[in-house]
Amino acid sequence: MSTLLITHPACLDHLTPLGHPERPDRLRAIERALEAEKFQTLARVQAPTAALETIALCHPMDYVTQIRDATPREGMVRLDADTSMSPGSFEAALRAVGGAVYAVDEVFSKKAANAFVATRPPGHHAETARPMGFCLFDNAAVAARYAQTRHGIARAAIVDFDVHHGNGSQEIFWADRTVMYCSTHQMPLFPGTGAVIESGDFDTIVNAPLRPGDGGEAFRAAFEDRVLPRLRDFAPELIVISAGFDAHMRDPLANLNLVEADFAWATQKIMEVADRCAEGRVVSLLEGGYDLEALANSTASHVTALMRG
Repeated sequence: MSTLLITHPACLDHLTPLGHPERPDRLRAIERALEAEKFQTLARVQAPTAALETIALCHPMDYVTQIRDATPREGMVRLDADTSMSPGSFEAALRAVGGAVYAVDEVFSKKAANAFVATRPPGHHAETARPMGFCLFDNAAVAARYAQTRHGIARAAIVDFDVHHGNGSQEIFWADRTVMYCSTHQMPLFPGTGAVIESGDFDTIVNAPLRPGDGGEAFRAAFEDRVLPRLRDFAPELIVISAGFDAHMRDPLANLNLVEADFAWATQKIMEVADRCAEGRVVSLLEGGYDLEALANSTASHVTALMRG
């Protein structure tokens, strides 16, 4: 089995205002990086569209249809100060969720060793019924819940190393004992959530905030001391990675100092837990990362680590 790469050109049609950091060029940079010879063994497929009922596993159907109906026929509409939609945004969002659940199916059927889903818009800031932080639907949350409902697993986990805390994933699973959410992130920073004391109703929320200026040593310590022990004890049957690369030292939206090797190390550590309790099942979904060079190089390191699994 090989690592599966899932993307779709429709995700380039989610347009954002001029100067917005979450832009189509992010995917183009990743595509160029993954054209290198060492990635030629990747299995590659295009992301299908998700059924609205699949998105409704985590978001009320009324909310799903409100997002659909907000899609403009031309131009752009703003849903909040940071989050906007263009005519192609809703299909892109359907492909982002669709790619995530397709990846789940492929790893459970053992057609793929693991998967990386390079789509946009990202998802981890989208709450149950609120778009925010560039996100419309929480792709990682839907993937975790879909694995439970479609494949019958009891426990799933999301590990999020985006520099911004995934408030949406935390909110969706706050009162759920069957899904663990673990996050390393800079604090203080948008969206303002993610303190250590935020642990959920069943102690299944694990936050490991980092301080501005922290680098790889602090990041790895947070993983070793807080995230990995809790993940091992929880023993998830699938691990979904919210793979944001904006904790890189070059990223313009934050102040952490990670480098490519840190993302590769974290990926390998997550895969070790998955090998131990989830038959190696890992589905990684693109979240943030806004310096194009850092994004491309970090994604390449992350996917290389997945391929070595």
